[in-house]
Amino acid sequence: MADDMNKMGAPLIFERSKPGARTQMLPPLDVPESLPDPCALRRCAPPLPELAEGEVSRHFSLLERRAFGVNNGFYPLGSCTMKYNPKLNDEMAALPGFADIHPLQPEHTVQGCLEALSRLDVILREITGMDAVSLQPAAGAQGEFTGVMMIKAYHESRGEGSIRTKMLIPDSAHGTNPASAAMNNYTVVTIPSDENGCVDINALRASAGSDTAGLMLTNPNTLGLYEPNVAELTRIVHDAGGLCYYDGANLNAIMGRARPGDMGFDAAHLNLHKTFAAPHGGGGPGGAAVCCKAFLSEYLPSPIVTNDNGAFTLDCGGSSSIGSIHAFYGNFLVCLKALCYLLSLGRDGVTLASSNAVLNANYLMRKLTAPDNAILLDGKPPRACMHEFVLSLKKLKSATGVSALDVAKGLLDEGMHPPTMYFPLIVDEALMFEPTETESRDELDAAAQKITALLNRAFTDPESLRSAPRSTPVRRPDEVKAARSPTLRYGCRTAQ
Repeated sequence: MADDMNKMGAPLIFERSKPGARTQMLPPLDVPESLPDPCALRRCAPPLPELAEGEVSRHFSLLERRAFGVNNGFYPLGSCTMKYNPKLNDEMAALPGFADIHPLQPEHTVQGCLEALSRLDVILREITGMDAVSLQPAAGAQGEFTGVMMIKAYHESRGEGSIRTKMLIPDSAHGTNPASAAMNNYTVVTIPSDENGCVDINALRASAGSDTAGLMLTNPNTLGLYEPNVAELTRIVHDAGGLCYYDGANLNAIMGRARPGDMGFDAAHLNLHKTFAAPHGGGGPGGAAVCCKAFLSEYLPSPIVTNDNGAFTLDCGGSSSIGSIHAFYGNFLVCLKALCYLLSLGRDGVTLASSNAVLNANYLMRKLTAPDNAILLDGKPPRACMHEFVLSLKKLKSATGVSALDVAKGLLDEGMHPPTMYFPLIVDEALMFEPTETESRDELDAAAQKITALLNRAFTDPESLRSAPRSTPVRRPDEVKAARSPTLRYGCRTAQ
């Protein structure tokens, strides 16, 4: 990692450090000194870098310029909805009445904050067709895990916890779906896709039975397709005594037009930091909502914001609650940004946003699957997609040796963030594009032109793609080694 940083022309902050460098930012102590018990004190100072404030500022400004985000250019990362976040949201979240509160303040001193959470609760119930909401989860994956915990608690309350041991999950599901099920001690039963890329309804029917705890489904799915038989899928699972869980990662395609609760789902999670335009990426902070039908509301994590004639409180719930899953009440400012986004759009704006997301995805797909590109693609793309689409470059790799990874690396040299690579796993040499509703037609045309040029270059100059990127500070790190043997401490190359 240090070597990669040096290649970037940016030494590690520890390498900038000089003994004794500092910036005096605190005035002299003017109150009696009070130290903790000596046994709680460090025996030696922590090995922190020593720099002047100006050097610290320059270091992180340099790293910022090396990063790439939606403000830098096109960012079509599939299944992640990396869209522009209106700055109004940040301005509202920075207001002192929101930003300067403390989580241990008495409820009567933060009524406005609790009212904001309550208003977001109401709006999300309307969007999802659900009856109750928790805003506690810190991200989508934790929200998903929470929803499965609630399903497990429901079955256990009925004395069926040891009987219903299997969770049905499509083979195109997000990787967190089987992980959430396994972490709740469920056996994952993989349901294959049919020839159209949707859930094989006959396979689901054959798998559902008395041992079924539930179904975890993303709709639209990870191929960017709306499940045409979704009502039948949820009915099959309900008839078997299981519950249906909605992965809301792709809600951006249908918000304002279709509701998970109306499709037959009993619980769902929504990504506030994706669908509702709180910043996403770079490690967070994230935020999620878990929504459910009334019969599951007693299992929601606590506390829940309640409204009693305009008096807002945090209700810790009853004995059936799965308990707290986050310190205090989740990432409050992320929730606030989502509320600001929804209020600024209004009902019609929410519907327009999802419609434009679908329009942009179909427009870009048509540009990339035009007849002159047909030789480059493996398989026939769908006639229409929702918010995202998946292309297979298997045919291109066979003809030229250029892989989907090579094309993605080539896009970096074009000033574009690559789409998702090699997902879903059921598509060979997959590239998944999600342009989102915030991109203009001019940007989509420019992106399509760059992508098409790269695909054609695979035939005329394949080596230029296999050696890409050339313009980035770090070119092709060993990603397998980084995942399996990361260096986690500076100065300790063998730390695992």
